[in-house]
Amino acid sequence: MPYETIIYTRRDAPAEIRFNRSQRLNAVVEQFCHEVLAALHAAEDDDQVRVIVLTGEGRAFCVGADLKEHGKGERTPRQQRDYLVLGNEVCRRIQCSRLPVVAAVNGFASGAGAEMAISSDFILMKESALLWLPEVSIGTFIGGGVSGILPRLVGLARARELIMTDRRVNGREAAAIGLALRAFDDEKFEAGVDEFVQMLASKAPLSMRFAKEHLNDPGRSLEARLITELESLRACMVTADWQEGVDDFAEKRRPVFTGR
Repeated sequence: MPYETIIYTRRDAPAEIRFNRSQRLNAVVEQFCHEVLAALHAAEDDDQVRVIVLTGEGRAFCVGADLKEHGKGERTPRQQRDYLVLGNEVCRRIQCSRLPVVAAVNGFASGAGAEMAISSDFILMKESALLWLPEVSIGTFIGGGVSGILPRLVGLARARELIMTDRRVNGREAAAIGLALRAFDDEKFEAGVDEFVQMLASKAPLSMRFAKEHLNDPGRSLEARLITELESLRACMVTADWQEGVDDFAEKRRPVFTGR
């Protein structure tokens, strides 16, 4: 489909969703959410895609809801709820995607932008980038399941601070507290992201899918986890990729996985 608020590209195994409302710092409107969802589905439906990258055009990743649009006051209560559900669905789709999702935070990430980043499997940031959750300070509230994810990343005390005080963290601090996986010098950001994404894309797709499913389900009991891990391993063992991994170990070479 043609996109107006994002740029969707596939470079071999990685697919990139680049937020493209730079004149509004990539702020969120309904069309933006619909197009991000469509691009996520397109990536998931493409057997050649191994990893999804979210990033922003210009000096922002995404600064959250477009308050200029909100200020028009033209939504009915039902439309307001539908808009909020749509935003939640974007975060849910990121969390539940069969593919690993990398948030390449190139600049400002706040509100819904921060929620999309936190919903991703990995956050990579420029050292100068800033991430924050302003909702409580402007009389609204967070969404996207962040109240459950953030404490797992940074601990409860730090999550309370980030949600309740509107404090901004740059890339270096985000990496130090476990919010971001890595922070790169600004001039090395794109190369660092590309290296990490290519590494992820080289892994066995089915194994990666099982890893994401298990890691994103902290409520699964030990007994259930032992069973589902076993069944996941059995599913891997009947694939060509499992045989490729065995052959690679024996032949001391790098495996080439096909997803079969």
